[in-house]
Amino acid sequence: MLSYLKGTLSDIQKQGSNRVWVTVEVNQLGYDLQVTPRLLTELPPLGGAVQVFCHLQVKDEQPVLFGFGSRPERDLFRQLVSVSGIGPQMAMALLDTLGMESLLQAVVTANARVLARTPGVGNKTAERLILELKGKLAEWRQQAGLVIAPAGGPGSNVQEEVEMTLLALGYTNGEIMQALEAVGQSTALSKVGDTEGWIRAAIAWLSQ
Repeated sequence: MLSYLKGTLSDIQKQGSNRVWVTVEVNQLGYDLQVTPRLLTELPPLGGAVQVFCHLQVKDEQPVLFGFGSRPERDLFRQLVSVSGIGPQMAMALLDTLGMESLLQAVVTANARVLARTPGVGNKTAERLILELKGKLAEWRQQAGLVIAPAGGPGSNVQEEVEMTLLALGYTNGEIMQALEAVGQSTALSKVGDTEGWIRAAIAWLSQ
């Protein structure tokens, strides 16, 4: 099985609004991989050296290589496609919409509303993801050394309200997770369910 490809980025092709293919040349062989649009911001210019972690999916005798910027992201993709009803394209959409950190956070904290922001993911699919992966991902995250959940973060109900408010104000998922982690470590809010207090503190941190 292919673990990763290390070579030269020789081509980038966009198909529609959410499918991106890159070609990585390794020893005069070109490998086409589908990647998330989010990954494009991490890639070097054409002709640059690149390492892409891989997952080979075979369906109807048609092999497709999916590419990822890191081994944990590739492994998370594999966890996602192990869930009934979650195909590779939906898994890629989840990773692209939320990013690895926010996706992990949403599953581990059982935040179905965040998962359902992904196009094509309804509430039932989000709940199935949580049911099948919550325990697995919490354990895997610890083993992989991925400390993502805010150590002193708000409870799940409060966090959902805080996230929705901050998203409405234009902040990204990544910014919100960083703010909640920072606020939870530096204030006494982690001990109370003060939604407005969390929002004010997070906005103050993000405005620094």
